[in-house]
Amino acid sequence: MRIIAGAKRGMKLFSPKAQVSRPITDRVKESLFSILFKYGLPSGKMVADLFCGVGSLGLEALSRGAKSVIFVEQDPKVSAVLKKNIEKAGFVKESKVIRADAFKIGAPIDEQKYDLIFVDPPYACTEDVGQDSPLGGLLKVLSEQVSPGGIVVVRANRRTELLDRYGRLQIIERRQWGTMAVTILKQASR
Repeated sequence: MRIIAGAKRGMKLFSPKAQVSRPITDRVKESLFSILFKYGLPSGKMVADLFCGVGSLGLEALSRGAKSVIFVEQDPKVSAVLKKNIEKAGFVKESKVIRADAFKIGAPIDEQKYDLIFVDPPYACTEDVGQDSPLGGLLKVLSEQVSPGGIVVVRANRRTELLDRYGRLQIIERRQWGTMAVTILKQASR
């Protein structure tokens, strides 16, 4: 796993010894960031990376010019690896790591609301997508934590079909690669 573009292009990321994460491939990450680019993201923007693992998406955003990233990861061993990656990339000042369950806290607001939020929970947690499911509840909370016109990206198994709307978030795009899919939601006007 590595950063594929921007200031830290080619930098290899540390990974946990035990394979507890689902790393995103370079090809999928490149495609995802090409999609985000057409929405003016992530350069100069506030980003949150939930269920971030070793920080692949958030670090990619920083490498491509994001203003700052809040990383939320529950596993203490994975968080330790994440911190090493942030230090290696030289993004300590632009990063904040919160060790918590993102389903419980969402994307904690530090300075201002987020322009871009990555949501990448374990696939088992994305099977139930109803309004009252943990994922549905999280997306409703995020609809209030994202800035006007902000984007939320949900990575899940390709069989997972999110509802059209969660709170003020509405699906605007869905892409599929192999066994995974990415759903992009945007904050709709009230």
